[in-house]
Order: sequence, then C-alpha cells, then structure tokens
Amino acid sequence: MDTISEKSRQIRIVHTCDVCVIGGGCTGVFAAVSAARLGAKVAIVERQGFFGGVATAGLVNVWHSTFDTIGRREIITGLTTEVIERLKRRNAVIVGDATPGCHYLLNTEELKIELDELVAESRVRPFLHAYFASVVTHDGQPAAAIIEDKSGRRAIRASYFVDASGDGDLIERANLPWRKSRTLQPPTTCAIIRGLEELTKRNPAFALQSAVFDPALAGALTQGFLWSSQVPGSTDETMVAGTRVANADCSDADQLTRAEMAGRKQVRAICDIVRNNFSGGEAISLAALPACIGVRQTRQAKCLHCLTEAEVLTGKRFVDAIANGSYRVDVHHNDKPGITFRYLNGTERYIAADGTSTEGRWRGPVDEDPTFYQIPYSSLVPEGARNVVVAGRLLDADAGAYGAARVMVNCNQTGEAAGAGMYLALDANISVANVDSSKLREVMRRQGSTIV
Repeated sequence: MDTISEKSRQIRIVHTCDVCVIGGGCTGVFAAVSAARLGAKVAIVERQGFFGGVATAGLVNVWHSTFDTIGRREIITGLTTEVIERLKRRNAVIVGDATPGCHYLLNTEELKIELDELVAESRVRPFLHAYFASVVTHDGQPAAAIIEDKSGRRAIRASYFVDASGDGDLIERANLPWRKSRTLQPPTTCAIIRGLEELTKRNPAFALQSAVFDPALAGALTQGFLWSSQVPGSTDETMVAGTRVANADCSDADQLTRAEMAGRKQVRAICDIVRNNFSGGEAISLAALPACIGVRQTRQAKCLHCLTEAEVLTGKRFVDAIANGSYRVDVHHNDKPGITFRYLNGTERYIAADGTSTEGRWRGPVDEDPTFYQIPYSSLVPEGARNVVVAGRLLDADAGAYGAARVMVNCNQTGEAAGAGMYLALDANISVANVDSSKLREVMRRQGSTIV
C-alpha cells in the first residue's frame, strides 16, 4: 500500500496523574473510583460522550446475580452493590425474581448519570469523546497516553495505567503480550423495541425467539440466540438481544465497521418479521439502537496466570482471589446457531436458535457441587508489565473460563481490583506484579467488596 509521511509535532501534556484508566465502561469507572477513593490522582479516557460501555452504549441492561448458584450467599458487593442501591433510589432498577439468586434490570440512561456522579465525587479527571491513539513508553513501559479529542492530539502522563479498553488497545500499542482466540465469540447488536408486550396480548402463542428463527418466515435469522429484558421506567419497551455477526474481529477497524452495519440490518429483520407476520405487528416500533455493537471477545492479555475452564467449573480457590462469580460458562458459537451453557453442578445445555434445548453432563455427580468460582489478581497482570494491569474482558482466561468471567458483574470486580492494586503499587513504588495480594484483598474488603 502507498504511504504518506506525517510531519513531526510536539504533543502537549494536558494532564499528569498517578493512574490513567483507558476505557470508561463500568469496569474502567470502577477502577478509577477505587484508586481515587484510596488517594490516587486518577484520569479516565472514554471514546463515548458518557460512561458505562456495553451497559449504556451497548444497551445491555442486565447485571447477573450477585449471589452464589444456590442463592444463599451474596458473593459480589462493592461498587456493583453501591450502584444498584443508588439506582434503586431513582426507581431505575428492577430486582429479578429468578431462582436461585436474582438479577438486576437497569435503566441505563439513569446509569449514565450515576456513573458521572461517581466520577465527579471521587475527583477523577474525565476525558470524554476521547480516543486513545497511542502510547509513549519509557524503558519498555507506558509513560504517557496519547489521545485524540475535540481539542486535538494531547497527552496524559501517568505513573500507572489500567487497560480497560476491552480490546487491549493500550497493551497492544505498548507491545505487552496478548493473545487472540482462533474462534472469537461473535458480537451482538441490541435494540429497544416498543410494543412487544401489547403484541403478545393480541397473539397469546407469540414467542419472539421462535418467530425470529422460524425458517418458514421471510427474512428469518439463521444464526444466533435471542433473549430480552424489560426496560425499567418505560411503557412497553423491551431490550432485545437477538442478533449475531459471525466471523467479526472487532479489534480490526474494517471488520468493526462491517459488524456495526450487519448488526443493524439484523435488527431491522427482527422488526420486519414481527410486523409482517403477526396481528397488530404494524404497531411495533424500533425505539433505540445502541451507540456501539456489543463486543464479546477480541484480544486478551497474556498474564501471570491463565484462568481455565476447569478452575471455574470446579470452583478453585486462589490465594490472590479478587473476584467471585456464579454466572455459568456461556459460549456463543461463531460457527453454528445457538449457545452452550455449562454449570458448576456438572450439567450442560445446548440451546438451539429456536429455543429447543439438549441437556447432558460435562462430568458425573459429586458429593458437593461448588457454588461459585474466583478470578485471581494474577490473571490481570500482563507478563513483563511493571506499571500496567488489565481489567474486564481483557483478563487472561481460556475459552471456557472466558465464557463465564466476561459478564459485567465479574468485570466490575476486576475493575475495582485493578484500581486498588494500582494504588498499592503506587504507594509502595513497586511493580504491579509485586503487589501483596493479602494487602490487596484487605483493601478491597475495607472498600466493601466481598473477599473470601
């Protein structure tokens, strides 16, 4: 390809801080707030005009259970619980009645404002509408983040960094090690559709999942898995996640562009299937599309420990555990319809696109099933890194473990751990790999996290 030469220029350092967080999803916000509450001077960089990531920009308004698999013990607290309680005060969350445990349906427009409040209260310096463009390194480690925003090309100098970008933008540009699975879980474009509740009243046999994948209906989708949830505070609005864009690596700009357009096309197909085939369908309307497609998997850091599916499914305990989870192994297939779930009680289930399921076991019965699993701090520390940790879906995990660990309530905890870990490294002037895990766990416990 032809190239051009760009004139060399001096980049103004607009901010100097202790910790710079790249990515302002809930994971990144929680990392920033955790470090700032401990006393660090923190900046956060987010490409959207608001925080929240997949929860807000992607419209995914469900946080999964904060209890163990049998619903007896709360295993996730900290900032996740704090935000839920703050949203409750605004009638912006619905506690689901699923058994065991519960899940939480969020009004993500209110969540945007609540995350603003968290950032402001903690005196974190926000950079919104800011793209992380490059990194300046010193002695092989990041020293400054280069951003592009409405004011041009600017620099943020920091002592420590958290990569919460989701795609590993910082570690990739800093030449820290990462891996990419040969088979990536495909992204999904969510949507808010108005009128589905009323349509169901008029068509008692109507089931959106069956209709969308019914080969007898024109325009039916062939790949995917559909689920939906109520939007708190709305009237007959439903968040629908039913699209799937196969063979899309959304860390590549051109593939991301294709995926965004393909996902929206599938949303239109869902709406048209309902409009054209069911009584009253003409009243269905598309109320909202996401600011960005919901990306499940791209790059993952190569860290000091790779979390395995066996460690998740057997509930292995770690001396440096910083997060607990009960969400099952969840693999969205890239090469066939449907989804596979594996559970800590030894069962597994494949659900086809039309909702029919095949059940079996991945292991035989045991005397006592584990009820939750853990994520260690060492799965957040890239090999060779001295002043960088990752958080969220960048954690080091194999395909099965990743299918469980990547959901938001788990990512939230890794963000809190990353922020607390950076403070401890800063306070002791040590490498992130040398953070005392017992001190980290104690600090997180004092901040309200459940540490077991």
